[in-house]
Amino acid sequence: MRYLPHTKEDIESMLKVTGHTSLDELFNCIPDDLKTKEGIDIPESLSEWELNSHMEALASLNIACKDYKCFIGAGSYDHYIPAIIPYLISRSEFMTAYTPYQPEISQGTLQGIYEFQTMVTQLLGMDIATASHYDCGTALAEAALIALRKNRKANKIAVSSLTHPSHRQIIQTYIRPAGYEMVEVPYTKDGLTDLKAFEAMDDIAGIAVQSPNFFGNIEDLKAFKTIADSKKILFITSFTEALAYGLLKNPGYFGADIVAGEGQSLGIAKSFGGPGLGLLAGTKKQMRNLPGRLIGKTTDANGDEGFVLTLATREQHIRREKASSNICSNNGLNAMTAAMYLATIGKIGIREISQQNHDKAAYLKNCLEKAGFKPGFNTPFFNEFVMKVPKGFAKKRAALIHKSCIFAGMSLESFYPELKTHYLFCATETISKDDIDQLVKEVQ
Repeated sequence: MRYLPHTKEDIESMLKVTGHTSLDELFNCIPDDLKTKEGIDIPESLSEWELNSHMEALASLNIACKDYKCFIGAGSYDHYIPAIIPYLISRSEFMTAYTPYQPEISQGTLQGIYEFQTMVTQLLGMDIATASHYDCGTALAEAALIALRKNRKANKIAVSSLTHPSHRQIIQTYIRPAGYEMVEVPYTKDGLTDLKAFEAMDDIAGIAVQSPNFFGNIEDLKAFKTIADSKKILFITSFTEALAYGLLKNPGYFGADIVAGEGQSLGIAKSFGGPGLGLLAGTKKQMRNLPGRLIGKTTDANGDEGFVLTLATREQHIRREKASSNICSNNGLNAMTAAMYLATIGKIGIREISQQNHDKAAYLKNCLEKAGFKPGFNTPFFNEFVMKVPKGFAKKRAALIHKSCIFAGMSLESFYPELKTHYLFCATETISKDDIDQLVKEVQ
């Protein structure tokens, strides 16, 4: 969209209507201490072509993952996207579709959401799923609020310290203004959430555990469910790598009450960090507590199949004071993308891709150990893991980015200061054996 500034005549015409003689007089209502004294340091104007060249120069400073080998996961993962997905999702009936305020008019949109919700419930082993949320962090925060509202005697939610750091920050942002508190459950030397610490906690409304966790390790969800039931609180699980459930038993198998996760791996490009796709599912008992929309299938008066907005708990459709969330939109296009991806690769495809992810990560870990790296934890993992790096690795890693176009893991120090010399590595199906061998050769 081009920027079209007001002309001098436009400004004079508007000031005449408002009854002011100048722009300064128009803004007299703003206190002087809030106004800049020196003015704003704005560069000289550019022509259209100069601006295009400037923007292209800035864009060239960015690094595209397709040109680099990325051994970093941490909540955003490289996966192959079938060519059919970008083609289909760019069609106008999908790209420009929007749910109107009389939703049943838009049968195509409703059917797309219905198919998406159906496949999400199958993937996660849950009864129901909402249309979609912004990302895993917001979906998890909504799940925490559900637990806190449901248990009015407690104003605390327990969250594993191995839940993605950004997601824990989002939870804090959501619940703190409402007077609630988040209590972090520490982790053990095995890189798993401390069950004993959780068991000793009192006056909590629920527990949220990520599996695979931020270290890539697989949590014992069954044990957490047992303790949560004994405390009569909600058991919430989360995940950042949806394809993990091509191999792992899903959260529904372990009796999770609510599941929140990130669907970026389901056919959605990383795109410099977003947008993502928040997945939120639950048991039938949580149906009226889940924020968002639930689409159902029915028949009309003529007996023809149709789709309806069965339940809507967001404020856009009902009175605000009765809304369970003030999220008024959803990542509909990304949800449609995920549905297309799941339908394209199918159950067997998910299993095969997941197996490749695990096997390549296991091969990478084994090779790094032979190169002098030490495992941070000896715990089962999916496609990412923690390694204690040799002395001088940080300099080698920095050089690799420019020399060989390789991102060799991510330092954990900023998130977990006690793990100063530990890095998180990841390998997906986009990483070849030759890529792994080259990385190991470079860091030895």
